[in-house]
Amino acid sequence: MATTTPKPSIEGTLDRIVFQNAENAFTVAKLSLENGEEVTVVGPLVGLQKGAPLYIEGSWVDDKRFGRQFKVESFQVRSPQTLLGIERYLSSGIIPGIGDELAKRIVGEFGMRTFEIIGSSPGALTAVEGIGPSRTKKIAEAWKDQKQIQDVMVFLRGHGVSAAFAARIYKHYGADSIEVVQSNPYRLALDIWGIGFKSADAIAQNLGIAKDAGERIEAGLLHVLGQLSEDGHVVVPQQHAIDAGESLLGVHAALIGPAISRLLVSRLLVREELDPYGVCLSLTNLHGFEVESAEFFVEIATTQACAIDIKLEKFLYHYEKENEITLAPQQREAIEAGVEDKCIVITGGPGVGKTTIIRALVDIYDLAGLEIALAAPTGRAAKRLAESTGRPASTLHRLLEFQPQTGGFERGLGNQLEADVVIVDEASMVDIALFRGLVASLPHEATFIVVGDVDQLPSVGPGSVLADLIESGVPTVVKLTEIFRQAAKSQIVVSAHQINAGQLPSLAPPPGDDPGRSDFYFIERENPIAARDTVIELISDRIPKRFGYDPLTDVQVLTPMHRGELGTTALNAAMQECIGGKAGNPEIKRGTRCYRVGDKVMQIRNNYDKEVFNGDVGIVRVVEPKASILKVELLGGRMVLFQRNELDDLMHAFAISVHKSQGSEYPCVVLPLLTQHYMMLQRNLLYTALTRGKELVVMVGSSRAVKMAVGNQSSKERWTHLAERIRDRVAPN
Repeated sequence: MATTTPKPSIEGTLDRIVFQNAENAFTVAKLSLENGEEVTVVGPLVGLQKGAPLYIEGSWVDDKRFGRQFKVESFQVRSPQTLLGIERYLSSGIIPGIGDELAKRIVGEFGMRTFEIIGSSPGALTAVEGIGPSRTKKIAEAWKDQKQIQDVMVFLRGHGVSAAFAARIYKHYGADSIEVVQSNPYRLALDIWGIGFKSADAIAQNLGIAKDAGERIEAGLLHVLGQLSEDGHVVVPQQHAIDAGESLLGVHAALIGPAISRLLVSRLLVREELDPYGVCLSLTNLHGFEVESAEFFVEIATTQACAIDIKLEKFLYHYEKENEITLAPQQREAIEAGVEDKCIVITGGPGVGKTTIIRALVDIYDLAGLEIALAAPTGRAAKRLAESTGRPASTLHRLLEFQPQTGGFERGLGNQLEADVVIVDEASMVDIALFRGLVASLPHEATFIVVGDVDQLPSVGPGSVLADLIESGVPTVVKLTEIFRQAAKSQIVVSAHQINAGQLPSLAPPPGDDPGRSDFYFIERENPIAARDTVIELISDRIPKRFGYDPLTDVQVLTPMHRGELGTTALNAAMQECIGGKAGNPEIKRGTRCYRVGDKVMQIRNNYDKEVFNGDVGIVRVVEPKASILKVELLGGRMVLFQRNELDDLMHAFAISVHKSQGSEYPCVVLPLLTQHYMMLQRNLLYTALTRGKELVVMVGSSRAVKMAVGNQSSKERWTHLAERIRDRVAPN
C-alpha cells in the first residue's frame, strides 16, 4: 500500500510582518520557531497580527537575493499553550484596544480559560479593571471577525482552494464567503480576478457539484463566450458556442440548449438571427455596445454638419506653397471630404500621406473658428498626433474623462463633448466598448473623422470597428494607396506594402556596407538560441556602433509571443543584463520580476492619478529597496514614483509584443521571427511590426517564417455585426 509523504511544515509565533499586499494578501513575515530560530515565510496570510501562533504547511525555497524562505501553501492559527503566549497574542494588535497591560490583567483574571471566555461569555470581561461594556463589545466583535477569517480559510483550503485564491475570496465576500462558494462556486469566475472557469469548476467538483448541473453548464457557456470575445468576436454563431461548450464541459449538446434558454431569461445572453451567420449569441454587454454604437453613429452621420465658410482651392494653394509640397489627388479628395461631409474614414498604409491630410484639415477648421478635439487610443499615439499637428491631443480615455471608480466615462449622453470637429487617429486600435463611449459623447452636429490603417492588427478588445465602418458604406471612405516619392525610397515602406499585398519582400542584403543604403535588413537564423544571441548582439553592439542609436531609447525589440526563447520574457531577462540594470544595481523584486536602476519599463494599465497611461515607456532611475519605491523617468523627461504594490502595472520593455506596440513608432525596430511563432505568424501582425519602425528595421529569423506570415490572413476573421446594424438604421427594411 502506497504511503503519502507529509508536506513540510513549521510551527511558531509571528514576530513581524515585513510586507503585505492589500490586494491579494501576499505577505513577507518573520516567524519565531519553538527552538528560537527566526525564519522568513512568504505567501498569502490573511487577518494576522504580531504574536499569532501559526502552524504552516508549504515548502522551502532558496531565493537568490533573500536566502532561504518557507513558501506558504496553507496555515492555521493555533491557540497559545502558555499564559505568556496568550498575553502576547492578545496584545499583538489582533484585537484593537488591548495592549500589554490590559492583556496581563485579562490573563490574570481568566488564565488558560481566556479564549473560552472571550468567545462564549464576553460579558465576563467587565470584571477586569479598564474594560467596560463598550470595550467588551469591541473585543467580542474583533474576536468573532478573526474566527470568521479562520473558518473561511479552513473551509476553502479543505476544498482545494489555494491560499492565494482563498485570500482574494475572503477579501471580496467577507463572512459570506462559505455561503457563496457552497451555493454557486461558479460566481467566483465572474467576481474574483484570476479565478477563471476552470479554477471555479475544480472547486465545484470538490464540493460534489454534478458534471451536468445547470449552473455548471451556464457558467461554462459564459466562459466560452468570454473567451471568444477575448479573440475579438462580438457575436458568435449559436452552433459554434454549443460545440465549444460541449467540448469544454464534456456533456451532451442536448443539455446546452436549456442552459442557453435560462441565460436568455436572466438576460446574460442575447440571441438573434444575423445574416450571414444564422442564429447567434452575444454577451449582453457586448450586444449593447454594438447596438448603441450603430444608433449613436447613425445619429451623427445623418445630422447636418457645422457650415465652414472657406474657399478651399485658395486655402490648398497657399497650404502647398507654405509647406513646399504638392498634394496628391487622393489627399485632395480626403481634405475635400473632411470639409464637405459629416463622417469620414481615411485609411491607408505607411508613406501615403495621412499625417499631411490631418494637418491640413486641422488648419482649415482652425481658420474657420471651429472647436477641434484630437485624440488617439494610446498615450504614444496621442503624443505623435500632437507633435504632427502642433496642437493638443489626448488619449480617448482622457478625452471622454474616464472614471476609474466606476469604469465608465464622464462624457456621454447628456454631457457631450464641446467640439465641432473630432479627429481620431490610429482608429484600428479602437474596440467596440471604446467606440460606443466615443460616439455617445459626440454632439450630433459634430464632424467626425476617423483615421487609421485598416490592414494593421485589429483592436485587442472585441470588435472590428474601423473595418466595419468602412464596410457599412455610410461614412465617406478615402483609401490612400499612392506612396509618396520620398517614402518610396524607404525599403520599410516598400516591404510593408508588399507584405500587405501578399507578396514576399526582398530579404537579400543590400549592396555594399554603407548604412545609408537601406533601412531594412534581414538576418537569417534558423535556431532560436542563435536568433536570440543575434538580437542581443544587435541591440548591445552592432546597431549602436553602426547607426548611432541609443539601445534603450531609440531601439525597440518587438516579438510575436511572450513565451519561448524569443518571447518577451526570455528576451527581457537577457537584455536586462546587457543593456539594462545589471546584477548588483539596487533592485526591488515583485513576483518573478526584478526592477533595477537602468531598466526599461512600460506601464500596462492607465493610472489617472499619476497621469501614466497604458503604453508609456521610461527608464528606472532610482531604486530604494528599504522604502520599497522606485522612480521612473518617462520618455519626455517626467519623473514618476512607484510604490511596490503598483509594480504589477509596470513590465520590462526591452522587448514587447507586437500587439503592445500598436499606436507607437520607434527610430529602430528589431523583430525576431521564427517558425516556433507559427501560432502568431499572420500577415497583419508582420505588417504592423514592420510599420512601427521609422528609420530602421532589422528582422532576425527564418525566411520560411516570413513566407508563412505573408501567406496567412486568417486573423482578419472576426464575428461582428456593426456594419449591418449601421446600414439597417440608415435604410431600414
